[in-house]
Amino acid sequence: MRKAFAALIAVIGIALLAGAASRVDGIKPFIAIVLPYGALAILLIGLSWRMIRWSLSPVPFRIVTVCGQQKSLPWIKAGWLESPYSTPGVIARMGLEVLMFRSLFRNTRSRLQEGPKLIYGEAKWLWLGALAFHWSLLIVLLRHLRFLVEPVPKPALFLESVDGFFQVGAPVLYATDIVMLAALLYLLQRRFREPQLRFISLFTDYFALFLLLGIAISGVWMRYFARVDVVAVKQLALSLTILSPSLPKNLSPWFFAHLALVSTLAAYLPFSKLMHMGGIFLSPTRNLANNSRMKRHVNPWNYPVKVHTYEEWEDEFREKIEAAGLPVERR
Repeated sequence: MRKAFAALIAVIGIALLAGAASRVDGIKPFIAIVLPYGALAILLIGLSWRMIRWSLSPVPFRIVTVCGQQKSLPWIKAGWLESPYSTPGVIARMGLEVLMFRSLFRNTRSRLQEGPKLIYGEAKWLWLGALAFHWSLLIVLLRHLRFLVEPVPKPALFLESVDGFFQVGAPVLYATDIVMLAALLYLLQRRFREPQLRFISLFTDYFALFLLLGIAISGVWMRYFARVDVVAVKQLALSLTILSPSLPKNLSPWFFAHLALVSTLAAYLPFSKLMHMGGIFLSPTRNLANNSRMKRHVNPWNYPVKVHTYEEWEDEFREKIEAAGLPVERR
């Protein structure tokens, strides 16, 4: 619990510090201009560095994680999706993994009962919470294009209209706002509720969750309660996009707190577990075809070694072998 409390204090401290500093005219440009540009630079450089480093890692063997029959003899039915042996199968398997979290859907949880007995059961709520959060986050990010681009792309307008289909209240209530908050709260309480998960959780695990939760709460608060000047926000966002920053005067402290949290997340992402968003595409357990029975894969980094054949070994120990009454292949 101390790790979670420390992570919560860190996130609240970032938001409060940014909100308080926004009242000082000399610090406003740093939070609104320097901090986003710096975070974006760290994000792009960090992502590139991690992806390039991973791509250069040697993968001499096929280490595909599968749960189906490998392609072998013609009369044995192979699992083209569970154990893909071709590029289309790998693409289909990767697509289901990225878009639907297929392996997480088949995840199981364990618990001890009296006896003691170790009981395994389904963990579909984890799959549903993770899927709901990631898809909601993607839709929210696409909706935010209306602040960064002029004219607003039609796909972003379409998503916004579908997201606010229920037309509850004014302004329109977006479904993804509620779903994302609910999913984050579920993932957080899961770390508190389950002893095994709480035992292995680190400060970084709680920090990422509280950071995402802080961004979601501050965004919802600005839209439905604080009512910030959207025109001023878009003016700042567009000026940052075209690399000609200008700072409007009537920006709310809530917006500065939200922007500071988003910048912190962007700078923190390349160095955290959140990099699974890019790492999954370079994982050899996912992006390789399981065709080791169809094709021989030789380690390209093998260096030449001096071999000792059986014939040479037999010639070396022939007298001792014959003395022991053991058979030899060559006389």
